[in-house]
Amino acid sequence: MQSPTFRFQPRWKEELVCTCELGSFVVMMPMGVVSVDFPTDDTWQREAPNWAKPYWETARTQLSAWCASQKIPLFIGPFGHVV
Repeated sequence: MQSPTFRFQPRWKEELVCTCELGSFVVMMPMGVVSVDFPTDDTWQREAPNWAKPYWETARTQLSAWCASQKIPLFIGPFGHVV
């Protein structure tokens, strides 16, 4: 199974849309002090769309690279959720 390639697009309401050929999901991107909140693996397994559950590491790695290129801090922890 080949890992998907994610694209990241900020959206109003402090959201970051993460899209790939399999579907999309949204993580929070607070704008007061711009950052991205990404869920822990446990939270991901509870909240992510079924198609995305095997790709936590892939999404985290690609999002980390995107955040670094945009100079946006990435936080992985209890405030991270996926919808």
